[in-house]
Amino acid sequence: MTQIINHDLKFDLHTHHDRCGHARGTIRDYIEAGLKKGLNVIGISDHTPYFTSEEEQPYPHIAMGKSQFPEYVKEVLRLKDEYRGKIDVLLGVESDFFPEHVEVYKLYYDRYPFDYIIGSVHHVEGINIFKKERWEGLTEQDKVRTKEAYFNLIEHSARSGMYQILGHIDAMKGYYPAFSSIQTAAVEQTLKVIGENEMAIEINTSGKTKDVGGWYPADDILEMALRYGVKVTFGSDAHDPERVGDDWEQVVQSLKEIGFKEWVYFKERKRVVVPLY
Repeated sequence: MTQIINHDLKFDLHTHHDRCGHARGTIRDYIEAGLKKGLNVIGISDHTPYFTSEEEQPYPHIAMGKSQFPEYVKEVLRLKDEYRGKIDVLLGVESDFFPEHVEVYKLYYDRYPFDYIIGSVHHVEGINIFKKERWEGLTEQDKVRTKEAYFNLIEHSARSGMYQILGHIDAMKGYYPAFSSIQTAAVEQTLKVIGENEMAIEINTSGKTKDVGGWYPADDILEMALRYGVKVTFGSDAHDPERVGDDWEQVVQSLKEIGFKEWVYFKERKRVVVPLY
């Protein structure tokens, strides 16, 4: 069931905190920042552990350890109660997408009352998408193949049934701005599948902190998303409390100019529609 609410509601669904090892501040710090920014809704969505690793925390500067995950959920739920009536704190998580491990990850998520799960592709062919050196020495054909592999993974994640939101869907351009000019039909195909599966994509404003200097995704992708009926949501991807709600007003204006009439967030894994007018 879809709920429709007042257009004045302000939300940010993508925030991290110090458990992941590369963000500053506690969960409470992000909630307090949300209050100061005038948010009505804040989603806490730290990186999932590497659930299929034999090690407790194989990458301590990337994601929390497996034993920390229940603690994370418990803390968010406690703060949700504490801040009730002041700001709506949502339990989310940003999940890496590994197609070979979908069932394992689903088992973990089904144990807890998540409001939403963000699915993000961070690795393509075993290499981090933000590693600029991966592009060195590649032919144009190689670059097209790499971009297609990236969007094929995003398409697969849309079909997995595991997520409500797909994170930063052109983030591979972060430290390689030329990524956007690599031409392939895979982008449109992926957006078509996202629309068919009634997924949302986020406008993620953290791209401004990378070499590309802009949001994810680019306007041309958002225009295509609108044509295919893809829902959109907002996420600052804040790794510092100061970035909570970053560029909210500018994103609202941009979406209106592109032609969007509404955007969404998720509560208890149900879509909540927020009109833009």
